[in-house]
Amino acid sequence: MWIYLGLLAALFLSFNALCRKMSVSGNAVFPVLLVSNATSLLLLFPFFLGSLFWMDELKALGLYIPSIKAEDHMYIGIKALLMTVSWTLNFYALKYLPITIVTPIRGSGPFFTFLGAICIYNESPVLLQWIGFFLIVISMIFYSRLGKKEGINFKKNKWILAIVGATFFGSCSGLYDKFLFQYKTYEVLTVQWWFFFYVTLFMFLLVWFFYRPNKEKMGAFKFHWSIPASGVLIFLADYFYFKALSQPEALVMILSAVKRSQILFTVIIGGILFKERNKKMKLIPLLGVLIGVFLILFSAD
Repeated sequence: MWIYLGLLAALFLSFNALCRKMSVSGNAVFPVLLVSNATSLLLLFPFFLGSLFWMDELKALGLYIPSIKAEDHMYIGIKALLMTVSWTLNFYALKYLPITIVTPIRGSGPFFTFLGAICIYNESPVLLQWIGFFLIVISMIFYSRLGKKEGINFKKNKWILAIVGATFFGSCSGLYDKFLFQYKTYEVLTVQWWFFFYVTLFMFLLVWFFYRPNKEKMGAFKFHWSIPASGVLIFLADYFYFKALSQPEALVMILSAVKRSQILFTVIIGGILFKERNKKMKLIPLLGVLIGVFLILFSAD
């Protein structure tokens, strides 16, 4: 069951990636992130408010958000900080790089999660999983060659470093998710409400103290429908991913790979929508990434 929930998360992530690319095109990154995350928070607000006045009804529906201790705020705040860094770096990379370069690099995230799952949680990979992850890494090397054809030097381009950093911090957050749901056993909506609350707070502070004084240098903010749409889609993707991870038998390294199965849709449709170059050539290493992901998926048993 948890693998299918992971696939649902991947579906919403693919649409979210496209919306994020549209939202940052010619736009200021920090206000975009603020509005997107505030949208996710607003979606959860009725459940938070209802939990104060209609506790029994929401408990029966599985939508209750309980009050939490100061220690719990710290744990969820750490996740919010990790993802604030990851999303900021990711959005800047999306603004300045082709989506057909950014998405596959993000697709290598399961490799970091894979290593962390072995070292931290003692998850035991089988031979097919090892093969799958090495296929992903080799495919990323081929992508670096294609990037050079578009004038992108993977060693010197700071936006490549940004997306690698975003992938690393995102993987750290993914590993941390297992701690929150399988060790601390938090409810999904509880983590989501406070996570989006703190991320929205962090982004508001960045907008107020960093973007606002440097608005002319960093560019103007223009509202676009894709910004709140991104907030809705990431809320849905995270909901199904957290539901999957909250099941005791779920393996974070497998779920991380399943989530990245969204890259085929994102690269193909994104390449067409944004008229990016070398789309056919990019399908070759993309196939390697997908084979790696599916080897991991089918070795889950």
